[in-house]
Amino acid sequence: MLRILGIDPGIAIVGFGVLDCDKGKQTMVQYGAINTEAGLPLATRLVQIQTDLEQLILQFRPDEIAIEELFFSKNITTGIAVAHGRGIILYTAEKLGVPIYEYTPMQVKQAVVGYGLAEKRQVMDMVKRILKLKAVPKPDDAADALAIALCHARSATSLLRRKDPNVKETI
Repeated sequence: MLRILGIDPGIAIVGFGVLDCDKGKQTMVQYGAINTEAGLPLATRLVQIQTDLEQLILQFRPDEIAIEELFFSKNITTGIAVAHGRGIILYTAEKLGVPIYEYTPMQVKQAVVGYGLAEKRQVMDMVKRILKLKAVPKPDDAADALAIALCHARSATSLLRRKDPNVKETI
């Protein structure tokens, strides 16, 4: 069995989703979000993200972490703050010795929906269907984190990855 912690990076909200993968089947363990308070200094928010993420890693003991790569849209200032948050996430995973895998938004959409230009609502609906959930996870950041974890689960079972003797099998 492989346990994956999917992370949707942010500064105000960091979505997370934990999946167990066994024999090609993914099961949702937990999802949620790390929330930081608006108005706090950036450094204070980063410390909170690091502390909360470390607690999550110690609680759920993931074998691997999947994180979304940054996608800059129109607001570069927001993108820079998110980049700081993402850096803290990468640092924490590395510090605790959990392997990190990074995926672009297009890779996540392709793996979950089968179409790299899928709309957000399509991704959310497929997360719900694949994991057999009663509703789309809230907040959206948590659903995104589960999608990232699903993307990794599906790539973790690929024939290309199985050629690496250091990669854990999920089948």
